[in-house]
Amino acid sequence: MRTSFSRATMAAALFGLGTAMAAAMAGPASAVTLLYNDFSDLTGLQLNGVTSTIHSCSGGVGSTCSAVTDLHNENVLRLTNTTSQSGSAFSTTAISLDQNASFSTKFTFHFTDQQNGGADGIVFVLQTASNTAGGSGGGIGYQGIGNSVGVEFDNWDNGGGDGNSDNHAGINLNGNVSSVALTTAIPLLDSGALFTAWVDYDGVNNLLEVRANTTGIRDAVALLSYTVDLTDAAYLGNNPVFAGFTSGTGSAGADHDIVSWEFRSEFNPIDTPEPAALGLLGLGLIGLGLATRRRKSA
Repeated sequence: MRTSFSRATMAAALFGLGTAMAAAMAGPASAVTLLYNDFSDLTGLQLNGVTSTIHSCSGGVGSTCSAVTDLHNENVLRLTNTTSQSGSAFSTTAISLDQNASFSTKFTFHFTDQQNGGADGIVFVLQTASNTAGGSGGGIGYQGIGNSVGVEFDNWDNGGGDGNSDNHAGINLNGNVSSVALTTAIPLLDSGALFTAWVDYDGVNNLLEVRANTTGIRDAVALLSYTVDLTDAAYLGNNPVFAGFTSGTGSAGADHDIVSWEFRSEFNPIDTPEPAALGLLGLGLIGLGLATRRRKSA
């Protein structure tokens, strides 16, 4: 018996394949996204230390805070702005990551108005304790924050823990600023250029990756990679986390600005090409076409 496929049948089959693929690619319904295209409105952020003062905050809660503009007239989150300071900004409420503690984030930042050579940089942080942390100097506001993971962009040489480099990125754990993974292969942080950073943790494979550049185009190869199980009780466990940034300065300082930020509470890397849905659909079409031709020639 010969069976033929009409165009309508093929279209329905492709539609079904596309629907199934879309469902497979969809993230958990409970996934949380934080999105700040700029920081004209700081609602949802708890500002601490000098960060609160810089933004003229009353109580440190977003809607009561004043916007700060940079040299490009952009509304930024300015963490520190001179020497001997500490500041931070964290999500006002804790965020539940997926069951593997996976997450993806992207943020843009720059360091300007350097004083005495510029220091000490910023740290992107996930931590379980509170939304009020932040210390000064070489600790970059991160030192001493237990049960945490941090990605630092550091423009001061504090010795061996910094790889004896005054221009590097590093992955830090549990408030220790001696990085477990470090690279100096990044453009000059003190250049004032706009940096884009991507940090992704694939909890299924226990892989943390960091990308950063001044082109704004996501690199295929990670700048830093580190294998760690963040669901271990020694790190984040399965606890909700506060997401945000810290900064600290000592005898040198700068305007440490976050220009934009997106955070996703699942492994869903930002700026990657969409999964090859069209390619797979094309293969499905080819397969259906071959099946039709074979049946017609049977």
